Amino acid sequence: MKRSRWLRAAGVGGGSLYSLGVVLGVYGAGHSAALRAVAMALRVAGEVLLALWARRSLTAWIFVAMLAGVELGVDAPGLAVQSKVFSDIFLRLIRMIVAPLILGTLVTGIAGHGSLRQVGRIGVKSLVYFEVVTTLALLIGVVAINLSKAGVGLAGTALPNAMGQAGVHTYAHGVLENADSRAAHPPMEHGWQSFLLNAFPENIAKAIADDQILQVAVFAVLLGIALSLLTEERRRPLLELAESVTAAMFAITNIVMYVAPLGVGGALAYTVGQRGLLVLLPLAKLLGTLYGALAAFLLLVLLPAAMLFRVPLRGFIKAVAEPATIGFATSTSEAALPSAMEEMELFGVPRRIVSFVIPAGYSFNLAGSAVYLALASIFVAQAAGMRMSVGAQLAMVFTLMLTSKGVAGVPRATLVVLLATASTFRLPTEPIFLILGVDAFADMGRTAVNVIGNCLASAVIARSEGELGVSSVAETTIHPVDA
Repeated sequence: MKRSRWLRAAGVGGGSLYSLGVVLGVYGAGHSAALRAVAMALRVAGEVLLALWARRSLTAWIFVAMLAGVELGVDAPGLAVQSKVFSDIFLRLIRMIVAPLILGTLVTGIAGHGSLRQVGRIGVKSLVYFEVVTTLALLIGVVAINLSKAGVGLAGTALPNAMGQAGVHTYAHGVLENADSRAAHPPMEHGWQSFLLNAFPENIAKAIADDQILQVAVFAVLLGIALSLLTEERRRPLLELAESVTAAMFAITNIVMYVAPLGVGGALAYTVGQRGLLVLLPLAKLLGTLYGALAAFLLLVLLPAAMLFRVPLRGFIKAVAEPATIGFATSTSEAALPSAMEEMELFGVPRRIVSFVIPAGYSFNLAGSAVYLALASIFVAQAAGMRMSVGAQLAMVFTLMLTSKGVAGVPRATLVVLLATASTFRLPTEPIFLILGVDAFADMGRTAVNVIGNCLASAVIARSEGELGVSSVAETTIHPVDA
C-alpha cells in the first residue's frame, strides 16, 4: 500500500513538474536563458518521476518515452536526429512478424470453427453481419479522415525524407505518380486489372519474401476455407500448426512491444528535432478525428442495427457497460471476453449463440479497429503528400477487410496491420511512428467499440433466430421480449 501511494505521488508530482516546466518554457521562450534552463530542469525532473510511476505498464512507458522524445528534440536537436536508429530497429522487428501473423490469424479464424457445414445458418448470418458492419466501419473511417485532413499539414514539415521533397504525389489505380510528371507518364489505363491480378499469389514463399501482404491474406483465406472442407481428422494437424504459429507470433509481438517506447521516443525525437513542435498538432487532430468517427459509427451503424432488430437498448447498455469498460481500461478485447459472454447470456442470448458469435467476432468483427485502420492508413498518405483517388481508397478498404482480421489479442497489434497496408500500397512508414505516439490513447476507444460491436452482434443474431429472450437472472430488470 505504501509503495502504491508513493508511486501515485510520483505520478502526480511528475505530471505537475512537467506541466510547470512546459508553462515556464512557453513563457521564457523570448526571455532569459536562465528561465529556459529552469523550465528544462523541471521538465526533466517531471519525466524522471513519471518514469518511476510507469514501472511495468507498457502504455505508461510509451507515454513517458513520447515526452522524453519531444524533450530531446527540443533541447538537443542534433542528438535527437541520430536517435532515428531506434525507430528503424523497432520497424524491422514489426515487419519480421507481419506475414506469419496475418497468415496464422486468418487460417485459424476461418478453419478454427470446424466444418463450414457444421457452422450452418448461424455462422452464415454472423459472417454476413460481420462483413457488412466492418465495411461500414472502414468507410466511416475513410470519410472522417478525408473531411478532417488531419495529416495534410505534415507533408512539408515532418517528412522531408519520406516524400516531401519529391513534390505532391498521386496514388490512383495502383500506381504512385509524381504530380509534376503525370502528363509525361499518364496512369495505367487498366490499373484496376493490375491491382486485381497482383492480389493473387503465384508463389506463397515469394509473396512473404517480397512483403506482399495482400497476397498472403488471399492465400490464408483459401487455405482456411480448404481446411474447413476437410474432415476433422485431416484438418487437425495443419490447424494446430497454424494455431501454434499464431500463438507464437502474438508472443513475439508482446516481446517486440517492449521495444515500442524506444521506437516511439526515437521517432518523435527525430521528427521534433528536425521540424519543431508544430508537427504534434496533426496528431491531436488525428485523435480527435478518431473519437469523432467512433462516435459516428456507434450512432449511425450500431444504433440503427439495434433498433432494426428490436434489441432492448436500455437492457443492452446495462449489459455491455462492464465488458466495454474492461476493454477501454486494458486496451485488449480478449480481456473483456469472459465478462462479455456472461453478460450477454444474462441479457437473454442463448449460450450456443454467445459461444460462437462473440469468439468469432474477435476475428471478423473488430469494428473499432476497422475505423482506426482506415483512418490511420489515409492519414499516412496525407502526411507523405500523397493524394489517393476514390478507387485507390476503396482498394485499401478491401485490403483492410482481409488484413484486419484477428488482431484483438494484443494491445496495439493494429500497428502490424497498418504496416502491412503501408507495404501493400507503397506508403511511407515514417508517419506510422508518429501515430504510435498517440496509439495508446486511440487503442482504448477502439477496443471499447470492438467489445460493444461483438456484444451487439450476438444479440442481433439471436433476434434473427427468434431466440432473444431474458434469462431468469435478469428478469428483475429487463422485461422479456417476444420473438
